Amino acid sequence: MKNLSDADINEMINHEFIPDKNVQKEVRSELHLSNMKEKLMKVHTPEHIILDLHQYTEEQAWIAIKSIISMEARSALIITGASGILKIKFQQWAKDSIISDKIESFKPMNNGSFLVKFKRVKTLPLS
Repeated sequence: MKNLSDADINEMINHEFIPDKNVQKEVRSELHLSNMKEKLMKVHTPEHIILDLHQYTEEQAWIAIKSIISMEARSALIITGASGILKIKFQQWAKDSIISDKIESFKPMNNGSFLVKFKRVKTLPLS
């Protein structure tokens, strides 16, 4: 690639420099911009998350659950503990809150945890 002179840099600063098509292609090639779109499309989404809510307040638990939903995981094991308010609250949230439409199903795994399956999020392709 061409080394830039002081004059080239001054032209760029003053917005007078417009590279020709060959220079644009060279820069794109060197920066691998043609592969950038593919890399952006391959965002890793976790399949399964484990969330242990022991020692969480009700507010912290609510924020954590909303956070794992936004990660678009396929499923989660949410550990609420066998006794306490979070076991009751989680079931209420899963049935009757703004997150309920994002939950495909949830079922108790034992006395203090739930296996949650989330609905798939349909993403639009980048264009």
